[in-house]
Amino acid sequence: MYRGIRKQDGQPVILKVLKQDYPAPRELTRYKQEYSRLRGLNIHGAIEAYDLQLVKNTLVMILEDFGGSSLQSAIGERQFTLSEFLDLAIRITEILGELHKAAPTQIVHKDINPANIVFNSTTGELKIIDFGIATILSRSNTSLKNPAVLEGTLPYMSPEPTGRMNRSLDYRTDFYSLGATFYQLLTHQLPFAATDAMELVHCHIAKQPLPPHELNRDIPQAVSAIVMKLLAKTAEERYQSASGIKADLCEMFGCKQGILVTAQTGIISRGTV
Repeated sequence: MYRGIRKQDGQPVILKVLKQDYPAPRELTRYKQEYSRLRGLNIHGAIEAYDLQLVKNTLVMILEDFGGSSLQSAIGERQFTLSEFLDLAIRITEILGELHKAAPTQIVHKDINPANIVFNSTTGELKIIDFGIATILSRSNTSLKNPAVLEGTLPYMSPEPTGRMNRSLDYRTDFYSLGATFYQLLTHQLPFAATDAMELVHCHIAKQPLPPHELNRDIPQAVSAIVMKLLAKTAEERYQSASGIKADLCEMFGCKQGILVTAQTGIISRGTV
């Protein structure tokens, strides 16, 4: 990933380049698919793709640069207040909901984690990035078979795509990853501390993480309960829609503070949720 300036108009851009100097045809195809997905989206909270260019033997994707940095880097630098967390959580949830209901298909991101959520603390703008393994589902086909290989970032991965659950996965896999992301934003810890891949898979399938409010007494039990519901082992036990998640988050924040977050514009406006 590189930051640059587009010569013809001085527009700041991000350049996403494949690591290999000579990528395999399969990697090039996947890269083209990611670009095609992004170009087909009309969602303010998803990073915009400007162009895809062949440079020597590889492809370079040219993306918008709105001056943000990943929440992963922010976690390493500071502790979010509860109000800041709830504000971010509502906006992330709104964007995810827009992806899941994007007509005429829905997008399952499959790699929601703090590194793939970019935030500009000055403007307040927030976007989801990296649609490399995202899947487009039609209205007639709303679930996926388990992949032959693990896809995604393992510490945030739901039990379904591990291949050990013998069940298909759908948009609710993103809710588990969202729960793991919220967990880390609140506690500065991952739900599971295991570093071995197989142990981590076992944790996702069979172990319960310590509720966030038990790690930090400043976290209300109601917020902790939202996170734990997102981290339920089966999709049926999780939230069934982004609107449900948002409603519970707003109960903690929006209704009390009188703040309405609008995903389409990225603007926080005063009002009643």
